[in-house]
Amino acid sequence: MGDNGQTKTLTLTKKDFVSDQEVRWCPGCGDYSILAQVQKVMPELGIPKEKIVFVSGIGCSSRFPYYMNTYGFHGIHGRAPTLATGIKAANPELSVWVITGDGDALSIGGNHFIHAIRRNIDLKIILFNNRIYGLTKGQYSPTSEFGKKTKSSPMGVIDYPIKPLSLAFSSEATFVARSIDGDPKHLASVIDRLAKHKGSGFVEVYQNCNIFNDGAYEYFSARDVRDDRTLYLEHGKPLIFGKDKNKGIRLNGVRPEVVTIGEGGVRVDDLLVHDETAQEPNLAYILGRLEYPEFPVPMGVFRAVQKPTYETMLEAQIAQDIKVKGPGNLEELLNSGETWLIGPDGDQQPAKFTA
Repeated sequence: MGDNGQTKTLTLTKKDFVSDQEVRWCPGCGDYSILAQVQKVMPELGIPKEKIVFVSGIGCSSRFPYYMNTYGFHGIHGRAPTLATGIKAANPELSVWVITGDGDALSIGGNHFIHAIRRNIDLKIILFNNRIYGLTKGQYSPTSEFGKKTKSSPMGVIDYPIKPLSLAFSSEATFVARSIDGDPKHLASVIDRLAKHKGSGFVEVYQNCNIFNDGAYEYFSARDVRDDRTLYLEHGKPLIFGKDKNKGIRLNGVRPEVVTIGEGGVRVDDLLVHDETAQEPNLAYILGRLEYPEFPVPMGVFRAVQKPTYETMLEAQIAQDIKVKGPGNLEELLNSGETWLIGPDGDQQPAKFTA
């Protein structure tokens, strides 16, 4: 409070969120871009640094908490969502972020990822997807393309890749979005939307590993082709793309198809209109599976809906239980039920609790 009794406005800058740790990613790594945009968005949220926690698992991306001047937790492989769930459940007032990679989240951490999302606990999950294991030097990951040759798949990958967005939709995430490290303005806007969402939020970031998988997304993101190969989603607007804004997506039954506006009588009104607030994720799921070369690659917010969060319902249950049974006594609880004392001669006697 100020001298006049008014609440002081919290004023922070990007520098306030930059830690004193040396950033130790390879020069040119896409992780730098993601870090910069997160640090740019943080001060705009008006949340004190002491109320923010970044949790990570194992991988290149998982060094992220060291570089944020907030609270952080560097966990074990794949378990960041579980740790973050505990943090948020214990202290719902915190803004809790999960930083993970395609290997960390979708391989050993797959079940943790699914269950954190389905609970709709208010976590902000950012997945760095470079389609490779970078920290361990170039093995194929759960998102590596079918047929891709790597150090661990010299004859080509024969695993069918996981589609992170599809997994998020099927796990009932209430916020799902995608961006790319090479478009910082778009990335910042998506991170801002994620930060302000209440519920299970998931953002997939296409991130370039310039050492072990360089140019993984150049096929659609290169400057000379991106207009014709990228579809930017805007709520309430028809799905239009292309350098001349003359191409669009419409549904033929339940199957999407690319059409040219003006050809064969195709009108803008015939195109699919994006609705990120639809309660059922059916159309969002369809959009999340569009891939080049048959379709442009969608970028932006696919889904943003509201429903009660896990931590809110948990707090309500605790409050109701206290109302009915009273605040309880931990010592009494620990000494209740089948509790025994072991004597020096090994004899067991029922423990007696005295208040």
